[in-house]
Amino acid sequence: MIVMSNVYKKYPNGITAINGLDVKIDQGEFVYVVGPSGAGKSTFIKMIYREEMPTKGTVKVGEFDLANMKLSKIPFLRRHVGVVFQDFKLLPKMTVYENIAYAMQVVGKNPKQIQKRVLEVLDLVGLKHKVKMFPNELSGGEQQRVAIARAIANMPRVLIADEPTGNLDPETAWGIMDLLEEINNQGTTIIMATHNSDIVNSVRHRVLAVENGRIARDQEQGEYGYEH
Repeated sequence: MIVMSNVYKKYPNGITAINGLDVKIDQGEFVYVVGPSGAGKSTFIKMIYREEMPTKGTVKVGEFDLANMKLSKIPFLRRHVGVVFQDFKLLPKMTVYENIAYAMQVVGKNPKQIQKRVLEVLDLVGLKHKVKMFPNELSGGEQQRVAIARAIANMPRVLIADEPTGNLDPETAWGIMDLLEEINNQGTTIIMATHNSDIVNSVRHRVLAVENGRIARDQEQGEYGYEH
């Protein structure tokens, strides 16, 4: 499903963020991406949704060849890859409903489809009753749930979660984790970059440890493996 072969990424400032990385992630897996700050995790994640391009090597997501992709194809890739960020990135002047609906409008879904799906995903994340509220009227955990609902509105095959619990208190973080587990159980591949050792060590999945731009450890049912 996701294959990276001999991937390098060197930035214009001379920093090599990814240094000969090889990995394969199958459809339906739940994968944690861990490692020290500056190890290349963010670049690794960004290459999957074509925010960054490799300097050298192959990056494939399904039928998409990201290294040789035309710019016009990027929106089609992103219908298959949803992204959730640590800082939510909700549109402040739109309601909960409008934030999610917007993600579907930009890919050309019709109003009937949009209404049905928005209510479905809000039901899944437990926020149907907050449909008319604005982001600043929600708690951090609720905002993250809306962000997840938006990311899965178009039924992506892959959901990338970049530090999704980073700004949340522990109890709320566990709630978000339960939600990601549920989405994974429905067949969506989840790739979660995280520094949360409690979650990684308690809810066991495959662990990819990135160090110096390479996969230093690839462990089924792995552990976090770093000191805080």
